Amino acid sequence: MKNITLSIATVLLLSGCQSVLNQNQSNNLETNNDIQVLIDVASSAEINQALLVDEAIDVIHPIADGDIDLGNDLKESYLSNDVWQRIRSKLEFSIPEDPRVVSQRNWFIKHPDYLNRVAKRAEPFLYYIVEALEANDIPIEIALLPIVESAFDPFAYSHGRASGMWQFIPGTGKRFGMKQNWWFDGRRDIVASTQGAINYLKYLNKFFDGDWMLALAAYNSGEGRVRRAVRKNKKKNLPTDFWSLDLPKETRAYVPKLLALADIVKRSEEFKIKLHVIDNSSVISQVDIGSQLDLAKAAQLADLTLTELQRLNPGFNRWATDPDGPHYLLLPNHKIENFKQGLAKLSAKERLAWQRYKIKNGDNLGEIAQKFNTEIALIKQVNNIKGNQIRAGKFLLIPVATASLDSYLLSQNQRLAKTQNKVLAGEKRIHIVKSGDTLWDISRAYRVSTRSIAKWNGMAPRDTIKPGQKLVIWQKTAVKTLALDAMTPNEKAIMRNIHYRVRKGDSFARIADKFNVKIKDIERWNSLNRDKYLQPGQMLKLSVDVTNNI
Repeated sequence: MKNITLSIATVLLLSGCQSVLNQNQSNNLETNNDIQVLIDVASSAEINQALLVDEAIDVIHPIADGDIDLGNDLKESYLSNDVWQRIRSKLEFSIPEDPRVVSQRNWFIKHPDYLNRVAKRAEPFLYYIVEALEANDIPIEIALLPIVESAFDPFAYSHGRASGMWQFIPGTGKRFGMKQNWWFDGRRDIVASTQGAINYLKYLNKFFDGDWMLALAAYNSGEGRVRRAVRKNKKKNLPTDFWSLDLPKETRAYVPKLLALADIVKRSEEFKIKLHVIDNSSVISQVDIGSQLDLAKAAQLADLTLTELQRLNPGFNRWATDPDGPHYLLLPNHKIENFKQGLAKLSAKERLAWQRYKIKNGDNLGEIAQKFNTEIALIKQVNNIKGNQIRAGKFLLIPVATASLDSYLLSQNQRLAKTQNKVLAGEKRIHIVKSGDTLWDISRAYRVSTRSIAKWNGMAPRDTIKPGQKLVIWQKTAVKTLALDAMTPNEKAIMRNIHYRVRKGDSFARIADKFNVKIKDIERWNSLNRDKYLQPGQMLKLSVDVTNNI
């Protein structure tokens, strides 16, 4: 059994790794020659950058906090050997009295209740992170990074498509070993995401020749952006340390947040901050389960509620673990022995519930999989089906959830249902996505922003939507909805001219998609031909409808 124990945590802040959205909105305009720049309205990373807005994206916490029985009875007092003392004794970053650090530190000091709330949320995870960082010779300050990223919430997500405690976007998650499929999202899994974060940070530290401040800045905004800022200063014979670089506003605040937290841990008595007690010992371990297992059955064997089990194992999207792995669960140490004994008594068929289904005329594997909340591949594997053909009258053996699906409160479907069922001001409408629909078209039809639709439906504004998908729309009662096919291109448009700097990997098609414009218009505005390659650093003039990006 691999021991990866965890304990209780720290202090936190809402911010988002690899994501960018502003929190404040304003209608102020600045005019520079013929270029009008809209301040504090855009919502996507690319729009923000083009409009010179770079404040942090909102991080969403869809799940309410809850206690888990970890088998420890800590009192609200200082321990002589707690995890904070362990962290405190190994802090090594230099913390300047920079105004940015002081500002962040003052905010935390003024909100001790917030720090305690987040510390309790981190209880199952901090000890494991400290152990993992020490094993990989990573500065102990990185144990505080999930505070800055997600408030130590593995279910946190941002509208920049970042997810999990360490806030990885899908591409970076896959790049650093986080499996993502229908059953499982390693960006939320405690073990996979922590190991991925360690690997990513080690890579960034090497990329910037051992400079941890630059590595941390790059964790937030990407190594390419930080490298460009370094090269820009070099060309001007200016210092290239983090504090001297021209970086996005979010990144300029990101590193100071971490340093401010480290300073509070280091001098907690001086600042009169009483950190929530964390025993410096193992409370949770990783248990090998061998093969796929229904989470409700696992919770029963471990004498945990289903919600408690899912909180400790947030990577699993559905009612069971991934049939192709990972085949492990995180469980409280004092529950493991009974769990293992109970699991050993289960036969292979008892690990899941099964239903015998008679194929009807017109059935196909996709519809059957959707009906039973499972995957086509799993049905084919269980029933030894090679192609996609099935015959009416034959029977299929289908794995199904042991409990009712709404019992799996933290599954992906139930988290989405909770988000979509929130009662907000105005009139609730349901839009069923049709073939050819785009989020942009839908936002204009209902006279709402793409950002709002994304927030109401637990998605990112740039996520792909599919025919048949249900979207919740909230409108002011007096707003009249337009038919999608009756809209005119310029209806309700508020156009602003902006400058956009071409990035590495950009193409006409990609830029057109980012800003909801046509390629032919980009050509016309800039006297360009799409057959010619765009060059990184090249400035493009774009005319953007900002009503779709607020």
